[in-house]
Amino acid sequence: MRIAVTGSIATDHLMTFPGSFGDQLIADQLDRVSLSFLVDDLQVRRGGCAANITFGMGCLGLGPILVGAVGADFADYRSWLERHGVDCDSVHVSETHHTARFLCTTDEHHNQIASFYTGAMAEARLIELKPIADRVGGIDLVLISPNDPDAMLRHTDECRQRGIPFAADPSQQLARMSGEQIRQLVDGAAYLFSNDYEKGLIEQKTGWSDAEVLDRVGVRVTTLGPKGAVIDRKGEPSVHVTPAPELGKADPTGVGDAFRAGFLSGVAWGLTLERAGQVGNLTATHVLERVGCQEYELSQKVFLDRFAAAYGQQAADEVAAHIRCHHA
Repeated sequence: MRIAVTGSIATDHLMTFPGSFGDQLIADQLDRVSLSFLVDDLQVRRGGCAANITFGMGCLGLGPILVGAVGADFADYRSWLERHGVDCDSVHVSETHHTARFLCTTDEHHNQIASFYTGAMAEARLIELKPIADRVGGIDLVLISPNDPDAMLRHTDECRQRGIPFAADPSQQLARMSGEQIRQLVDGAAYLFSNDYEKGLIEQKTGWSDAEVLDRVGVRVTTLGPKGAVIDRKGEPSVHVTPAPELGKADPTGVGDAFRAGFLSGVAWGLTLERAGQVGNLTATHVLERVGCQEYELSQKVFLDRFAAAYGQQAADEVAAHIRCHHA
């Protein structure tokens, strides 16, 4: 099963200030703030929703197709993704902009000052899916994850026009998009992904009830953080997928992307939705245990041992027939 993942590709520049932002602010001069913070630490992390999802799928043994826009500075990142099984041949390279960047400084009280540079991501709206499908011999599913809003709408429309099944994952762009735009992204999706808060936001902004959303999508997948995930289909009972126990908690950033990577891998393998959700939960747990969205490693033996401990040996045997982790 060939899955293309459209969405953001970015790098995160994370800095730490060993003091308090509040101590540097003058109450009666907030209309003309001019500050520079000497930071103690800089961590550059690979990120972007589409890149994170394809990385996870590649680590599980699939060959996902990454679709997004980057700058000429993407060479090292491309090499990293390709070494982990990601097809990057359909990534658009801008001639004028850098790859998107998230720059964030955090003080000792965990207050943050951040900026997001869109950069090349704005050119994702120029990407057409048909040449990609022709190059790889057809696409079975397109995941439309957070990206340039115009790109998300274009990819959704093209999937409908060409009869390509698509999965909708508007998440971070829900706040920016209008109800009409969200309806356009969701209607007709084979899968709809969101967390529990985003689920309510989708219903609020579209004006659709939960039942009306289920009338318009094939499968609705809602992640519940430490409570796992729930999978809904019209006319079917909800399936609650319990979380996989973690070894520790380091940073939740990227957990949702990893869940989608695991879930879609299970779908590609032809597993049941419950089993796909279990693969998603365990993949997400690996991200939770590390700082950074792509800093984890998936070992074949360790993954299957943890899967059996969380969901039973029979479940692990079903997954073992398909999974081919990047590490032995």
